[in-house]
Amino acid sequence: MTSSETLNRVERACTRLHHEGQPVTFTAVAALTGLGRTTLYRNPTLRAVIDEHRHRTAASGTLTGLTDEIATLRAAVDAIADRVRRHEEQLRRLAARTK
Repeated sequence: MTSSETLNRVERACTRLHHEGQPVTFTAVAALTGLGRTTLYRNPTLRAVIDEHRHRTAASGTLTGLTDEIATLRAAVDAIADRVRRHEEQLRRLAARTK
């Protein structure tokens, strides 16, 4: 099974749990996907997907939940912007060397 297939299975399991009004837990996702809890915990991508669904389910629709989500998204955008600035600086240094 490819990593994208595994990721899709985990996403579908989280969505199903949410729509059924069930808590999104590592145990519940493991049961629905047939994957081990250890696999879900150790794989950073799968863990992030489950954590995101857990956070979304717990805080959906509340002002605090929306504020937290905005703060999380702002932090992610800031991290991406920092990475872009570093890459741009590297490109400038490389371009200066080739002149």
